Amino acid sequence: MEITPSILTADFCRLGETLEKAIDAGIKWLHMDVMDGNWVVNRTITFGPALIRSVREKVGNDIIIDCHLMITNAEETWKQYVDAGVNMIIAHIEAVQDFPNLINNIRNSGTKVGCVLNPDTPAEPVLDLLTELDLVLVMSVVPGKGGQSFMPEVEGKVRLFRSEINKQIEAGGRETKLMIDGGVKNHNAKLVADWGVDIAVVGSGLINSQASIRENLESITNSL
Repeated sequence: MEITPSILTADFCRLGETLEKAIDAGIKWLHMDVMDGNWVVNRTITFGPALIRSVREKVGNDIIIDCHLMITNAEETWKQYVDAGVNMIIAHIEAVQDFPNLINNIRNSGTKVGCVLNPDTPAEPVLDLLTELDLVLVMSVVPGKGGQSFMPEVEGKVRLFRSEINKQIEAGGRETKLMIDGGVKNHNAKLVADWGVDIAVVGSGLINSQASIRENLESITNSL
C-alpha cells in the first residue's frame, strides 16, 4: 500500500522544506485537498491552483500530484488545476451534476480522473462509472469536519470496490486504483491495507511535530 501525505497539516510557511523531507523519505505521491469554503461542512477554505503550481515547480515532474476537489464548481474550474500541473483530478460524486461528462472533459485534456464518495454515500453511483475511472477514493471521515476518528464502518464499501476493480482488471479492463482518506495512522494502516486499499492518504499521522516524516512513514510501513 502506497502512502501519500495530505499537506493540510503542514506549516505552510515551511511547505517547501516539508516537501523536500517527504520526497527524501521516499514519498512519490502528493495529495492536495482543495476546499472552497462552500461545500465542506465547516466552510473551510484551503488553497487553489496558485499554490499547487508552486508545489509542482518545487517537486518537479517525477512526483504524482492529485487534486481532491471539495468544491461546488468542479465542473467549471477543473482545468485551472490541470494547468497548475496536477496528474489527476478527483471530484466528489455528491457535488457533480454530470460526472460522465466531467470524466470525458478531464480525460480529453490528458489528465487522469478519480471519483470520491463520502462515508454515508452508497457505492452504486460510483460503481456505474468504474470502468472509466483511474481512481476511486473512499472517505473514512466526513470532509472538512475536524477532530474526527477513522470510521471502520466503510469497510464493506471498500471491500466491494476492491472486488469489482479486481473483476474489471481480470477482464482486461482499466486498472482503477483504490484510495482511502481520513484518520489513517500507523495503528490502523494494516487494517485498510488488508481491505485491499492501494493508496492511503495520511495527514497528521505523517506530518506532525512529534516525529519526522521519515520516522512516521517507516512506522506506518513497518506496521503493514
